[in-house]
Amino acid sequence: MGLSHGSTHIDLLRHGETQAGSVYLGRSDAPLSEHGYRQMAEALLNAPHYHAVLSSPLVRCAAFAKDYAQRHGLPLHCDARFQEMDFGVWDGCSAAEIAAADAAALENFWRDPVAFPPPQAEPLLSFQARVLSAWRELPARYPGQRVLLVTHGGVMRIILCHLQQRPLGELLNLSVPHAALHRICVEHEPQQTALVST
Repeated sequence: MGLSHGSTHIDLLRHGETQAGSVYLGRSDAPLSEHGYRQMAEALLNAPHYHAVLSSPLVRCAAFAKDYAQRHGLPLHCDARFQEMDFGVWDGCSAAEIAAADAAALENFWRDPVAFPPPQAEPLLSFQARVLSAWRELPARYPGQRVLLVTHGGVMRIILCHLQQRPLGELLNLSVPHAALHRICVEHEPQQTALVST
């Protein structure tokens, strides 16, 4: 399908499985596992031609993004605003470890993450503001182009909640597994956004 100069297509790709395993991984970082790298490669097997690759600077996103951009001769831009939420004292901990220390805090977070953030974590409203500030710049920066954004589950949930006009408190209800791919089209005139496919 050809691209209109009045539209920007943005493919959101979550990073794959990391070597850290099943933990809350926010600003702390861990490289992809071999399986995680394959997950991302397989997600893009039938990918269209991109004009640019964007990425979180964290290695679990940026390593694959750099390889993909180099392999396809594409420009790469890393933007720290697309980093994952900082989970505070929970960063790097498993759900079981958190529940053992404070089960009520974990339950409250999953019930209402806006009102009950993890201790010392980045406030969800601040996380939303930084992600959407970067997101809203993309259509003007890449008019009539298709770009790949390699990022995190939390970032993708923020964007999807925004596009679906869901309350921010519902973002944990959205399933974004490792290497999930969401295709989004932003029409410039009139200003409309459509979730093309997931």
